[in-house]
Amino acid sequence: MARAKIDLGSIGLWTGILDGMPSSAANELCAEAGELGFKTIWIPEAVGRDPFVTAMRVLENTTEITIATGIANIYARDAMTMANAQRSIEEAHPGRFLLGLGVSHLHLVEWVRKHDYSKPLTYMREYLESMHKARFMAVGPSELPEIVLAALGPKMLELAASQTAGAHPYFVPPEHTQMAREVMGPDALLYPEQMVVLEEDPDMARAVARQHMKTYSALPNYANNLMRLGYDADDIENMADVVVDAVVAWGSIDVIKKRIQEHFDAGADHVCVQVLTEEPQTVPDGWRQLAPALIG
Repeated sequence: MARAKIDLGSIGLWTGILDGMPSSAANELCAEAGELGFKTIWIPEAVGRDPFVTAMRVLENTTEITIATGIANIYARDAMTMANAQRSIEEAHPGRFLLGLGVSHLHLVEWVRKHDYSKPLTYMREYLESMHKARFMAVGPSELPEIVLAALGPKMLELAASQTAGAHPYFVPPEHTQMAREVMGPDALLYPEQMVVLEEDPDMARAVARQHMKTYSALPNYANNLMRLGYDADDIENMADVVVDAVVAWGSIDVIKKRIQEHFDAGADHVCVQVLTEEPQTVPDGWRQLAPALIG
């Protein structure tokens, strides 16, 4: 198992619900997550709040929680801005912020942000080089703190292992974790995300899963990744049961614990658990149910 510089705990929470509530309520919810025993909350970046602003605000209003970005979009800011934002948070809250970087998706980069998405792998490689060369004339760490990459395919996984601390794969079953570990070797950190639904009725559980999966299964990066793992293109497009059950763990807490353990058995160092519910305001109820079983 790789040794991380930032202690995330073995199981963290991945959530996009903080953008849907007032900042004060988000702070309180993150504090509660820490009280439940979770050490880390992973937050995304798309078209909502700036994740660095959210991270700094939460860190200033909590004592137990580490914030990780899952992920910060490299097309959203230049390399110096990204590097120096990371350094600034590290200076203020040492060891409590993990920067996850990613290339996002074509529609978010070209259609929404109006940037060129033609060579995302090359751009990421050059971006990382520029981050390490970025000037920082302020109080803070001289070296960049730990970084992980949103990596799915072999080439991005290799880049994650060679140029950063490791990878944060999203929308993946345990067999991807096994493949990622084989590609990256034993020393890189591996932090996969796992969606879960606390519902034992198959039809109800899969309905909730599909409600959330429909956004991701239509995106080429995720669809291609599942096809690399052997899943049928039509099954992915139609969100067939075999695909739903591979990507989303549903059922009892024991079933969900088993799926999380499968990631650890496949080589994960930390698993980011994303609770899915029909309504976002009920997601924290899932955290409360899972905490005694997952954290102990």
